[in-house]
Amino acid sequence: MHETSARRWESAEALTAETRRFVAATEAMMASTAYHLSEDVENLRLKAIIHELPDFLYVKDRDSRFVFANAVTASNLGFRSVEEITGKRDFDLFDFEVARRHFDIEQQIMASGEARIDMEEAVVLPGSPRPVCRLTSKIPLRNGSGEIVGLIGVSRDITERKLQEDLHREQAKLLEMIACNEPLPMILEALVLMIEAQLIGIDGSVLLLDSEGTRLYHGAAPNLPGGYSRLIDGVTIGPKVGSCGTAAWRGQTVIVEDVMSDPLWEDFRALVAPFGFRSCWSTPIATSENNVLGTFALYSREVRRPTEHEMKLVALATHIAGIAIERKRVDDRIHFMAHHDDLTGLPNRAFLKERLANILNQARRNNRKVTVAYIDLDNFKDVNDGRGHAAGDEVLKEIATRMANSVRASDMVVRLGGDEFLVVLVHQSSHDAGISRRLRELQKAINRPMRGESGDIAITASIGVAAFPVDGATAEELLANADSAMYRAKQLGRNTLQHHDGAGTSVGMPLGEHEELHLAITGDQLFLEYQPQVDVATGRITGIEALVRWNHPAKGRVPPINFIPLAEETGLIVPLGLWVLNEACRQARAWQDTGVAPLTIAVNVSAKQFADPDFASHVAEALERHGLQSHWLELEVTESVVMQDAERALAMMASLRALGVRLSIDDFGSGYSSLAALKTFPFDRLKMDRSLVEALPGDKTAVAIVSAVISLAQTLKLSVLAEGVETDAQMHFLRHARCEEAQGYRFSRPVSPEEILRLLQTQLR
Repeated sequence: MHETSARRWESAEALTAETRRFVAATEAMMASTAYHLSEDVENLRLKAIIHELPDFLYVKDRDSRFVFANAVTASNLGFRSVEEITGKRDFDLFDFEVARRHFDIEQQIMASGEARIDMEEAVVLPGSPRPVCRLTSKIPLRNGSGEIVGLIGVSRDITERKLQEDLHREQAKLLEMIACNEPLPMILEALVLMIEAQLIGIDGSVLLLDSEGTRLYHGAAPNLPGGYSRLIDGVTIGPKVGSCGTAAWRGQTVIVEDVMSDPLWEDFRALVAPFGFRSCWSTPIATSENNVLGTFALYSREVRRPTEHEMKLVALATHIAGIAIERKRVDDRIHFMAHHDDLTGLPNRAFLKERLANILNQARRNNRKVTVAYIDLDNFKDVNDGRGHAAGDEVLKEIATRMANSVRASDMVVRLGGDEFLVVLVHQSSHDAGISRRLRELQKAINRPMRGESGDIAITASIGVAAFPVDGATAEELLANADSAMYRAKQLGRNTLQHHDGAGTSVGMPLGEHEELHLAITGDQLFLEYQPQVDVATGRITGIEALVRWNHPAKGRVPPINFIPLAEETGLIVPLGLWVLNEACRQARAWQDTGVAPLTIAVNVSAKQFADPDFASHVAEALERHGLQSHWLELEVTESVVMQDAERALAMMASLRALGVRLSIDDFGSGYSSLAALKTFPFDRLKMDRSLVEALPGDKTAVAIVSAVISLAQTLKLSVLAEGVETDAQMHFLRHARCEEAQGYRFSRPVSPEEILRLLQTQLR
């Protein structure tokens, strides 16, 4: 229809004569139902009833234009009075596709004369944040001659009913998932999505409390920003740890109307601000005995309290989540009991059968070696017979603990039964010379005297060794050959170690990696390279990090990734770290003696160094020996170093700060990062890990995380350095985000002391 024609229909006076006759006929029809009252009184009463109806009621003409609508219809369609809707069509009210669909149905009704009853429609009404679901009936309207002159429509809002139906349906699905033992993350994600579907502008989150009851870890948050979820993953609960950390601590619901003003969020505002959340309501997920399992939280970008309806949904969610989490814990316990030894807690034969085949398959693909050690305790029967089975059980538990503590996390210790054990050493290179050393250390751990109620107990073991793929290509072959070697060790007098080679000769003991690294530290094979740290705003060098390298006499240059883990495992990291500390202090002083301006020299500190009670004394001695002022030395420690023993770490850091040494937290953002560490420990600087920086600036999640970290650090009065900066785009973003310092290939690779001096002299000129 032309625009000028459409305008004519905007007024009731513009209706055609046919339409006016239709209205009069409709009113006459209505009047015929009166209870013999006067026509005026009855019309007023009838109109009042129609306008008070909660349902939509309207009349349209043959062109699907509104001739009449009750008050509910007019107000829900955005009109202040019923008169304003007269002459309007759906094309004036809805988008074209929706209006076209309604128009086609109505024209078909009026053309065929057949009513459409109880049609379900989803309509977006003006000002409504979500589609409204309506149950609509449309009936053809005839005049006195039986001609169809329009239609009557009646619609009822069934949105709430549909939401309830959806809720009940999703509840049934969730319970089915729990009954079918679906993975817990899938169940929790479906639960959060179910609750979010019932609400508008709300994001949900489930955090799970760890077995120690101290930290909350990610459970499900399908629509929370990934960066925010990663930042709060692993947060320590407490009396003032946002909404979730506090709710888990109290065991009670915590409602925060405004995270920007509530004291519970004081330490976390800088973290949450970039994501726009303003209110957070958290409820503990608990067992039937009220033991906290985690939290269920709802986030809103509005400052407000939750409604009664929202809290009812939270109660439903926490109930279902509690069922799911408890079911998972029971299943885990059953699985653990089926695959682990009751006495020692070690994996059993069933677990070994499942795992060893997979371990060998991975080793085959990666050209790695796997070694199995079959261990039988010597004369264990004498312990049982002489001291009783209770003492024998204690011996077995102690031996199991010692063996578990003597291997890496990637290795496996299995109790085969009785006094027989199996150790599987995995993830070795095909030429790993350190295997002999590790087996000797394992044997020493077993042989240490054990204190009993009636005196010390001496335990020895016969050990048979077989290696994949030389001594067997399958798990069965390896176990059989290791068992054979173990019996050979028994025959040779017990307390010996035999390697299967077809003849049963004893293990050879070649020079191991431990000895090679020890020679490197004492034999002048180590050297340092240095990487500049620059001011983001000016590009000037502000500090230098010392990085250790190994020049092997036969293998050439060995990268740190190949010897630092070995040094940490063997304890050589302490003398190695002491060498690095002294060499870095010496070089820093040497640069100063050339006349260049003093710069901070940064040195990495390992966990074993930091745990050494004499470490602060070593630092003081190195500074004094080389004449370096303490404020030019910065010690970098990772979060895991200080979190292992927080009380001891605080004492050590206090001693170092008393010397005047600067402290920085290194690799912040790699994996788990604790916000509590930043607040608890007296750091001067935060070094963002390269894993955060490398995705900048294209990754929105990385941008949000880095911005939050910088803001948080500045709030805590910490300077910030970004590691791994390689591009101009990364540099531009960091400058815009007000990051103070940066380090990476964008400025310089790690270089020799001479090259550093050249860079400093060039900068001076």
